[in-house]
Order: sequence, then structure tokens, then C-alpha cells
Amino acid sequence: MAILTLLGIAQDGGRPQPGCTRSCCEGLTEADYRSPVSLSIQTNNGTTLLIEATRDLGRQLRMIGNPSIDHLFITHAHLGHVDGLGLFGRETMSARNIQLHCSPSMYSLIERTPAWNQLLLQNVLEFGTFPRTEIDDVIVEFIHIPHRAELSDMHAIIIRGREKSLLFLPDHDTWNETLVAHSCNTIRAFLSKHNIDIALLDGTFWSGGELQGRDMSVVPHPTIEDSLQRLGSRKQTDPDISFIHLNHTNPAYDQTGIEHQELVQLGWRLGEEGQSFNL
Repeated sequence: MAILTLLGIAQDGGRPQPGCTRSCCEGLTEADYRSPVSLSIQTNNGTTLLIEATRDLGRQLRMIGNPSIDHLFITHAHLGHVDGLGLFGRETMSARNIQLHCSPSMYSLIERTPAWNQLLLQNVLEFGTFPRTEIDDVIVEFIHIPHRAELSDMHAIIIRGREKSLLFLPDHDTWNETLVAHSCNTIRAFLSKHNIDIALLDGTFWSGGELQGRDMSVVPHPTIEDSLQRLGSRKQTDPDISFIHLNHTNPAYDQTGIEHQELVQLGWRLGEEGQSFNL
């Protein structure tokens, strides 16, 4: 049986976010720190898969015993999902022959970025299969998702084990666009269409206005409030849904706050670093 571990739940800037002097980031202890989103999958044969390459790679690999990485999957090119790529190179891990799975758009960006292209020239990374990969007892599938594409396109990732399937959807612009792209009317229909048992969904912001003076349309994400309005209370037949990719401003981090309590009372939850799922 494959074991999936959630290695980070924060948005690209992490928690606390560099440069933030607001109350959401002041006075935090190390126990409150959170890394950008990432997952590991360890197959029944001991193969290690990593989803996203964050700058907290060292901390995240220690969570799972510092294994060597056999396969790396990247959803898209935004900060936080790729800024740890160089850590696989000569200056640190000096890894070799990691199979890189990503869209042609993302791979083209790696080829055109001098620092990342060195990883290809030095055989640190080798282009693997896309959009579907079968590794031991795990199948990994990419599905295209509408999201701002200044650098590359965006794909959510589905991991299918022998018993369960998990959706990793850390970023998208709006539920309306995502549902239309997949010919669905509701979140439940979308998850059912893809046969999802566990869903890790974009929870960047709780509501609009969190950025205080910045135009949130520049960084579009569906709010948790919007997702909850669409979902309502959890039904017995629903997948297990957790929200991830939380911006440092998100009040749901506070487990004693009304936002977190509302989420739990409806039957949903936040992802937790170190949380494992048997697939």
C-alpha cells in the first residue's frame, strides 16, 4: 500500500511570510511555522515520489526520513512550487537521474531558465512521462486547471493507489472556470467525475479583502467561504476534503477562531503538515 504524506500546507510565501509585520505573522513560535505545499508518496516497493519542489525541501524531506527522490512532479511555475529545484543540484544534494514529470509548458520553461537548465545538462533531472505515470502500485495523472499562466500552465494531480484516490488541487482561479473546464456544475460532480476519495483543495484565502489595499484579482483564488457555500455540510457519501495552500493572512490557521470552527462544524478540515493517507 502506498503512503502519501502532506509536507506543507502554506501558500507560496510560507508562514510567517517574509516582510509581513501584521499580527498574522508576529509572535509566531516555530510550532506555528508552515512550509509551502508539497506531498510525498512512498510506494509499496520503496520508490519515493515528490510533488512540488519548495525552498523548504530540507525540512520536508526530514519529515519522511530524508529519502532520495526518484520522481518529481510539478504542477506549475509559480513561486513556492518550484523555488527549491536548485537544491537538487551540485551545490546541495547533487542528485542524479530524477524523473521529472510536468507539462510540456513547464518543461520548456525549465529548458529556457539557465539555472534550471543546468539541472538537465548535469543529469540531475530527466524528463519523465506526462500526463499519466504508473509507478509500482501508484498511478499519477495530471488534469489541466484554469489558473493564471504567466510562466506555465497549471495542472492538478490525482494519485491513485490500490484502495483510494487523492486529488491535489493547490491553485486555481475560480470554481466557475474550473467546473466549466471539466463540464461539471458542482464541486461534488467534479470530484465524482474524477473518482476522488480524498481532496486537498485550494484554500489560499478565507474571504476577499485579506490583502489590505492590494487588488486580489491579481492573485485570483476561490475563497474557502465560496467553497463552503457551494459544498454546505458534509454528506456521508462525500470525499474527505481538506483545504491547503493557506496564505499567511488566512484566519482559519487559528484553531480557536470562528472561521476554523465553522469549517470543522460543516464536516471539513484544514490539512496538517505530517498528515498521512494510505492509498
